[in-house]
Amino acid sequence: MSAELVFNLTEVADFMRTRLPGFRLCEGARAIGLRRDGVIVAGVIYEGFNGPNIWMHVAAVPGRRWLTREYLLACFRYPFEVCGVQRITGYVDASNTDARRFDEALGFKEEARLKGAAEDGGDVILYVMRREDCRYGTVSPN
Repeated sequence: MSAELVFNLTEVADFMRTRLPGFRLCEGARAIGLRRDGVIVAGVIYEGFNGPNIWMHVAAVPGRRWLTREYLLACFRYPFEVCGVQRITGYVDASNTDARRFDEALGFKEEARLKGAAEDGGDVILYVMRREDCRYGTVSPN
C-alpha cells in the first residue's frame, strides 16, 4: 500500500466533513492528510493559532492503517516545530469513548470539561498535549 502526505486544505477539509458532522473550516486553517492508494484515509486540521496554542481536529477511516510513524511525526512537528506552539488543544464529546481512548493513548491530557456542551447533551472534554510531553519526533522546548 502506498501512502503519501496531503497538504491541500480543501481536499483534507472535504474528507473531514465526511467524518465529522457539522465540521466547519475556519479562516487561516492548515491541514495534513494521509492518502493511501489514492484515497484520503486520515486528516488533521489546525486552526486558532494564537502563538502559544493551536487547535487540532483529527478524523480517520477506521481500520485503514492510517496511524503511521511518518504521519504522527508530521502531525506533531507542524504545530510544535513549525508554528512554535507550547500546546495543542482538541475537544471530544465525553460519549465518544473511542476518540477519548485514542487521544489519551497519544499522550493528550484532560484539561477541562464543558458541562452539557455536546450535541447529545453530555459534556465536551478539552484535551491538551504540551510540548514537553510530546513523544513524537525531535520536539524540544524553545
